Amino acid sequence: MSAHCMLTGRKPGFGHRISHSHRRTSRRFDPNIQRKRYWLASEGRHVRLTLSAAAVKTVDSIGIEAAVARIRARGVKI
Repeated sequence: MSAHCMLTGRKPGFGHRISHSHRRTSRRFDPNIQRKRYWLASEGRHVRLTLSAAAVKTVDSIGIEAAVARIRARGVKI
C-alpha cells in the first residue's frame, strides 16, 4: 500500500537520520495513513478510502459527498 492520501495528496517526505557523530543516512517520514470505509448514499455503495489522519477529520467536517467530489476533482478514481 502506498503512503499517499487520496484527499490531501500528502505523501512521504525524505530526509536524513543524523547520528551522534553527525553521519547522515537516508530516512523517510511517512504520513499517518488509514484505510477508512464510508457509505456513499448518492451511489448506494461503500467506498474505501486511503486517508491521512488529518483528512479523516476533514471528511468528518465537510461530509463524505464533498470529500469524494474533491478526490475526483484531483483525478483519483474511486
